[in-house]
Amino acid sequence: MSAVRVVVADDHQVIRAGYAALLDTQPDFTVVGTASDGGEAVRVCRELSPDVVLMDVRMPGVDGIEATRRLLGGAGGPRVLILTTFDLDEYVYDALRAGASGFLLKDVTAEQLFDAVRVVAAGEALLAPTVTRRLISEFARLRPERGAPPDAALSTLTPRETQVLRLVAEGLSNPEVAARLVVTEETVKTHVSRVLNKLGLRDRTQAVVAAYESGLVVPRFREPDRPRRPAHGDA
Repeated sequence: MSAVRVVVADDHQVIRAGYAALLDTQPDFTVVGTASDGGEAVRVCRELSPDVVLMDVRMPGVDGIEATRRLLGGAGGPRVLILTTFDLDEYVYDALRAGASGFLLKDVTAEQLFDAVRVVAAGEALLAPTVTRRLISEFARLRPERGAPPDAALSTLTPRETQVLRLVAEGLSNPEVAARLVVTEETVKTHVSRVLNKLGLRDRTQAVVAAYESGLVVPRFREPDRPRRPAHGDA
C-alpha cells in the first residue's frame, strides 16, 4: 500500500514544521508539501495532489475555510482535516459546511494526530462524537438555516434511514447506533451510505451538519465534554 500523501498548512512556521516532522516519523505517511496560508495551500495541493491536508483555520490572506471551499468545490480533491485551537471555534463549523472531513484540536497527542490522518485518508469522517455534538449543536442553534438539503431530498429517506441520521447527528458512533437499534454495525454503515447518496453529501460529517440545519434534529444545550480519540469503525 502506498504512503498517505499529506500537505500541512499553518501560518506558524514552528507548528507547521512540527506537524510535518511528526508525520514523517510514520512509515505510512509522506509529507509532500507545506503552506503558510490558504492561497498557498490551494496552489500546493493542486500541484502535488495530496490525499490529506492538515488545514489551519486562521491564516492571513486566504483562510482555511476559503481554502477548503476552493479545494472541494469541484469533483475529487483531498480530504481536509481542520486544525483549531478552540473546540467551539465558529470557523470550524464553517469549514465543516465547506466540505472538511473533520477537525482536530492543536493540543492533540502525536498518536491522536496519526489516528486522525489515517481515518480521514481511509475515506471516513473524523467525528469525535462528544465534541462534534457540542460544536454542531451550538452553531446550528446560533445560525439560521443556510443551504440545508431540501425537504424533497429528506423525504426520500426511509423511516429507518431517518432514524439512523438522527442518531448519528446526536453524536452516536456506529457501535452505539447499532446497539440502540439492535442491528449490526454493518447494517448501520449501509444505512449511513444510503443517506449520504440520497442527500448528495460527501461524508458523515456533512450528514451531521445537514441534520441540524434541516431541523431534523433540534439542538439542545449540553455541558462541555472532553474529546476522545476517533473511532476507526465510524464511517
